[in-house]
Amino acid sequence: MQNLDTFKALLAEPKKIVITTHQNPDADALGSSLGLYNYLIKYNHEVQVITPTDYPDFLFWMKGNDDVIAYNEQLHDSIAETVDKADLIFCLDFSSLNRINELGVLVGQSNAKKVLIDHHLDPEDFAEFVLWSTQAAATAELIYDLIELLDDLDSIDQDIAECLYAGIMTDTGSFKHPSTTAKVHTIVAQLIAHGAQVSKVSKLIYDNNSVNRLKFIGFALSERLYVLENINVAYILLSNEDMARFNLKSGDTEGLVNYALSIKGIKMAAIIMDKGDLVKMSFRSVGEFSVNEFAQNNFNGGGHKNAAGGASKMTLKETEDKFLNEIQKHKNQLIHEN
Repeated sequence: MQNLDTFKALLAEPKKIVITTHQNPDADALGSSLGLYNYLIKYNHEVQVITPTDYPDFLFWMKGNDDVIAYNEQLHDSIAETVDKADLIFCLDFSSLNRINELGVLVGQSNAKKVLIDHHLDPEDFAEFVLWSTQAAATAELIYDLIELLDDLDSIDQDIAECLYAGIMTDTGSFKHPSTTAKVHTIVAQLIAHGAQVSKVSKLIYDNNSVNRLKFIGFALSERLYVLENINVAYILLSNEDMARFNLKSGDTEGLVNYALSIKGIKMAAIIMDKGDLVKMSFRSVGEFSVNEFAQNNFNGGGHKNAAGGASKMTLKETEDKFLNEIQKHKNQLIHEN
């Protein structure tokens, strides 16, 4: 982090602090946010975590969850006041302010010092303090790095350790992704030493399915999965009616795209979902094919090289047609990808 001494000086006295993260927070977004929250409150900072949207209830177990505010229009004025009065705003697990919807405007207008901590590509230049690395497997890893930079690893307790472990575990695909480095395992070992109960965290996140979600997954894989064997691509196409049928909750589609990617020989996978006013897309790949570039170039999206998202204002059918047309342009690379 540049200007580390200035940053340390800011934290030397209690401050009013806001922590925010991207819309539809996942375990890394919330785990890094609440891991940092639980660290900062140890030093009498006044801390408020604000998320742009709600998030899945399988993340509610994290300490500090009850104090999180999820943005909605009814809370706009009070949230605006909180952001306006903040001395410091931590922006975690996103690289540009448009990733936090209406909150982005409030954060951009605030006179608070901004701190960007993230591992996504192409960060926007809006923060005075930046801890950014695309080599990091998760933003939770960078929060651990931040505490280490502050020479304060001994302050990590079980609650902080489990929040950070959740973020690292999920963003590495349970330590399956290429981002799982020796450093990741070293940090995880330290989190375990500080009290993280890994089997408990894994069960809370992965073994908390509703019956509706399991039935939905079965339906999606049996009725809405399409495999393009000639170009090593698979995708799942879901209408608004499909999702309404199963009364889905926030987070119920999380990880679904990975089932498509798990098919033998598949090098790129997508999930295309009609959300009513918008078609949302998630992309995954293995090897050198960059779904980040594919999402940026075609669907106003981005993310990581092998995991990205996008959106379309076209109809579901039009979006599918565009996806199929654009992916065909990469046929040779996908066929020859190792």
